Amino acid sequence: MPTVSVGRDRLISALGKSYSQEEFEDLCFKFGIELDDVTTEKAIIRKERHLDEEDGGVGDDDGEIIYKIEVPANRYDLLCLEGIAQALRVFNEEQQTPTYALASIPKDSMLKMHVKPQTSSIRPFVVCAVLRDITFDEASYNSFIDLQDKLHQNICRRRTLVAIGTHDLDTLQGPFTYEALHPKSINFVPLKQEKSFRADELMEFYKSDMKLKKFLHIIENSPVFPVIYDSKRIFLPPPPIINGAHSAITLKTKNVFIECTATDLTKANIVLNTMVTIFSAYCQRKFEVEPVEVLYSDGRSFIYPDLSVYNMEVPLSYITGSIGVSLGAEKVTSLLNRMQLRAEHSVLDDNKCNIHVSVPPTRSDILHPCDVMEDVAIAYGYNDIPKRRLPSMKPLPLNQLEDLIRAEAAMNGFTAVLTWILCSNRENFALLNREDDRSSAVIIGNPRSSDFEAVRTSLMPGALKIIGHNKDHPKPIKIFEVGDVAFLDESKDVGATNRRHLAALYCGTNSGFELIHSLLDRIMEVLGAPFVPIGDNMGYYIQRSDAPEFLPGRQASIIYKGKHIGDFGIVHPQVLNNFVITDPCSFLEIDIEHFL
Repeated sequence: MPTVSVGRDRLISALGKSYSQEEFEDLCFKFGIELDDVTTEKAIIRKERHLDEEDGGVGDDDGEIIYKIEVPANRYDLLCLEGIAQALRVFNEEQQTPTYALASIPKDSMLKMHVKPQTSSIRPFVVCAVLRDITFDEASYNSFIDLQDKLHQNICRRRTLVAIGTHDLDTLQGPFTYEALHPKSINFVPLKQEKSFRADELMEFYKSDMKLKKFLHIIENSPVFPVIYDSKRIFLPPPPIINGAHSAITLKTKNVFIECTATDLTKANIVLNTMVTIFSAYCQRKFEVEPVEVLYSDGRSFIYPDLSVYNMEVPLSYITGSIGVSLGAEKVTSLLNRMQLRAEHSVLDDNKCNIHVSVPPTRSDILHPCDVMEDVAIAYGYNDIPKRRLPSMKPLPLNQLEDLIRAEAAMNGFTAVLTWILCSNRENFALLNREDDRSSAVIIGNPRSSDFEAVRTSLMPGALKIIGHNKDHPKPIKIFEVGDVAFLDESKDVGATNRRHLAALYCGTNSGFELIHSLLDRIMEVLGAPFVPIGDNMGYYIQRSDAPEFLPGRQASIIYKGKHIGDFGIVHPQVLNNFVITDPCSFLEIDIEHFL
């Protein structure tokens, strides 16, 4: 998850209340974020330069104390100090959730952004806004720049989906045009440079820049580069690489023009809304944003940013049922208001209650009623939710049976193993002396390795491979596995079915056939299956078999209630040789699903 570094003193000042480190850590935990680390500017520099620490703690002479706060990856409004401070103030009920609005100006007076059709081949979307009469100090300016970087690394996917451009509007003159031009026809002075570069030359120049070279691939091989011009054809540099020196914002900037070019319009809107809602707090008219009209060559026009509120209705029963706590409607609405979600409740004709939630433009993470429910749980406090076992967590009967058999096999001196469910086709058939009938095994299409060509139809190959790879292990070796095998089954909608099997293998100086037989008898006794005469369907019995993987005359089939459920016997010497095993082995395998 993203980690946001903020100055402790400035954060505490923004919260309007003094907190010790322990108190702030507790507040973060209650809100659903985490104080990940406490460090200083000098300590960060020492770490970056791989210098030895002078001592283990944070000293008074190390400069400003920095809190590193870990926030959820989908909470883009928490990627800067201003967003964290506002969210915590609302959570503590020390501030109401702000109401964001567009400046009330006639459409004819709005700044215009004209989009040329050539941009559709590289970055087809652009959204814009203006922050008027903003006042920066050094800290808020740095936070503004840092938020851009955090968004670029997060939702913008390293500028591939969205690139943010910020400009001093007083150095430009609208209307603007968004175009796509050949790189050789583009010339401008990049930010922090003094000479003019042609766009294709700039690509070569920045290949040695550690910070910017990782973004060059986004447009480097494109026949056209995206560019923005103002009405005087003053150039705003090609997104998503670098800003220009002419329109660079400074501490003295009063009007900020923000443009986001993108390949994903939804993410562009989220990014723009995040930037303008958080930093509109520094404008003379707080939480007010000046809109910009974007006009496309096909006649479409849109006004950005879209600060409309998204309304959602969530049944109270869904919220309380999912959390597992009985809460009244008023309590739920109060908790949601603490999470910056304006909420009201209404009672329906059947006495059921619905919660009406108004989602502000800062909360792009609220997509579904489960997100509303999660915010109620956070505000209520996870530690205050009583623990209970959900009905859905009741073990499946098959898993309970498996646990019983595992415990019994272990108490008989066998060691549990876990092998791959995929194997090669040779291991499934030829190495076990079996014929491949082409109608039982699930084959993997286009396998990446010859070792994983099919889903196993038996646990035998995996057990024998373990013995083959542990020939030097002290004898005897007694292992067992309870796991799934798969068979083709046309009656299933997926064309195959899983079965849960038990396998046990004994390897020693003698075959150990009697030990495998005794394990079978014990498992059957625990499962309540009595040994009965051949032909009796009230229990189980064994009868002669001729499976090719076992020695003739030293093997048997297991019949339970008239159904063949498995086999056991002494493994055929040819099979042992196929798996490079030098000692005799006995093997048992049964389908345990017949006991459900």
